[in-house]
Amino acid sequence: MADSPYVTISCAVSLDGYLDTARPPRLALSNPADFDRVDEVRAASDAIMVGARTIRLDNPRLLVHSEERQGRRAETGRGRSPWKVTVTASGDLDPRSAFFAEDDTEKLVYCPRGAERRIRRRLGGTATVVQLGDDVRMADLLSDLGDRGVRRLMVEGGGTTLTQFLADDIVDELQLAVAPVFVGDRRAPRFVGDALFPWTGERRATLAEARTIGDVVLLRYALSGRFAEGVGAAGTGMAASVAARRL
Repeated sequence: MADSPYVTISCAVSLDGYLDTARPPRLALSNPADFDRVDEVRAASDAIMVGARTIRLDNPRLLVHSEERQGRRAETGRGRSPWKVTVTASGDLDPRSAFFAEDDTEKLVYCPRGAERRIRRRLGGTATVVQLGDDVRMADLLSDLGDRGVRRLMVEGGGTTLTQFLADDIVDELQLAVAPVFVGDRRAPRFVGDALFPWTGERRATLAEARTIGDVVLLRYALSGRFAEGVGAAGTGMAASVAARRL
């Protein structure tokens, strides 16, 4: 993983491990102070990734909200918000969704080889469609992002995407905000699904930080030996000129 982007998973969960309720409206698990913390992490990232299902259900904009942080990024030659990244096998994406809205961010859609042409036609010119073989492996996706100049990737969900990254042991840092609520509905989306995860009773994840942010508890776990490097490089982003050459 030495040349791959530094991967941070960031999400908020209920006390019983759910990301949301089973039905709309969306459950806001974080509080304003924690949302602002997440915005800072976004501003320090080169790209933000969510799964296609998250785009369909939540219609996220995935932008840096703080104008001050946007300005700091612009001063270093980067876009005001990080690139947006998603992955899909079906291509069931609406080009009118907020993910594909016109702004100064690059949008990357990863897909299997056989779906590339169909997805490209569906999305028109709203995104760059990248095929990654017969099946999309997250390690291959990271390799391609690294080739494009991405050094820090923030993964925000949903549960299927988080499960794939964690089960493949390609995450450097987990930022888990725990909200003081219960969902209590097994139909609701969970933080992760069934998988063989690297962290077990014999290999426990390393807790690097635990702190309260209002009524939310932030748990930061170091999941690779690069964790210390990530803390030191929190403000580092890719050069715009390198990104332009890769694209």
